[in-house]
Amino acid sequence: MRVDKWLSAVNVVKRRTIATDMLKSGVVYVNGMKAKASKNVAVGDKVTIEYLKGPKSYEVLQIPTTKTIPKSQKEEYVKELSN
Repeated sequence: MRVDKWLSAVNVVKRRTIATDMLKSGVVYVNGMKAKASKNVAVGDKVTIEYLKGPKSYEVLQIPTTKTIPKSQKEEYVKELSN
């Protein structure tokens, strides 16, 4: 699954357009490398977003099969890592 779709599907960001803008700005990294919107993520990948307040890192636990998942199931798909 593309990283921009994954970010919006697992409710890390609200909309896919926001995720795409973040990727164009160069603040999203997959496994330590700057990512483009078309970059595919796999189970076990580490996605880091450089916010102004500091970086937040997430680990991909599952790839969703639907466009979005319920917020109550977020923990099954993504794990927030402490920095």
